[in-house]
Parts: sequence; structure tokens; C-alpha cells
Amino acid sequence: MSTTPWVERPPEQARLLNPAFVGVTIWACARGYASVRQIGLPYALAFVAVPITLHKATREDLPRSTGTSMASWLTENPRALVGFAERARAVVPLVKEGILFGSSGLMLTLDDARLTAADRPRSMARFEREATDEVKACVKKAEFVGKWFAGSGNYATVMALWGVAP
Repeated sequence: MSTTPWVERPPEQARLLNPAFVGVTIWACARGYASVRQIGLPYALAFVAVPITLHKATREDLPRSTGTSMASWLTENPRALVGFAERARAVVPLVKEGILFGSSGLMLTLDDARLTAADRPRSMARFEREATDEVKACVKKAEFVGKWFAGSGNYATVMALWGVAP
């Protein structure tokens, strides 16, 4: 995997899209997914979850309940799909870095193309205490998105609904 060195990245990207934060977002999504399906998050869905949860307009428009059908919600909220494929492509290297970070920190394991969240690390309390409200919202919505994915069909269906392919 080839990525831009940190010193050459825009400061906003270095602060907001760093591997630790993206890794925590993926961990929260995998945790939410497992709470419904008792299996790991399909690897490909990490690349869908991150652009959903980090895009403020989409994150804020997500339904309140995982009982809301993803297909019907997307039909009623077509704005969520505008530019989504481009955003998803743009974050691929960042998601890969986040998975590597989460795996090296023992927060995530990858087995049979599924990401499994480890138990809540003790360091998460400090992270949450020091995080901004927006960071907390991203992590909370990532867990919601994981649960929503788990109840929305297989990963290929979820990806097709969002207009992307593995």
C-alpha cells in the first residue's frame, strides 16, 4: 500500500483522518455489526462505513433506528448518494491505514475477510474524555452503521445500495 507521507499531507487530513481515528471508527462499526450478527464485519463494508460516518451531512441524516430499511432510507434521502462513490474511493488508503493501525493495536483482527472488534480497550475512556463532540458523534454513528449493515442483507447488497462494488 502506497500512501502520501504524513509530512506531505494537508494538516486537516493529518488531524481528522489519521489512522488512529479511522481505526476507532472501523472498530466501532465492527462492534456494532457483531452485536447483531455475532460475526465479524465483512472487510469490504469498512470501506463503505467510513465515508458514511465521516461525511457530516450523511451522518446527521442517518435514521434514528436500525429498523429503518436501508433501501427505503436511501430512496427518501438520495442526497446521501451524491458523490458517495467518489468519497468512498478517496478514503480507501485511509481505511487501509486504519485497519492496519487497529490490527497492530489489537483492536481489530482480520480473519476470513471479516473484521472483528476486540473488547473495549481501557484507553477508550481517555479517548472519549478528550474527544470533541464531532469525534464522539462519528464513533457513535459508526457503531449504529455497523448494526444497520448487519440487518440490511449481505455485504454485496449493502454495497449495491450505496452504488459501490468490492
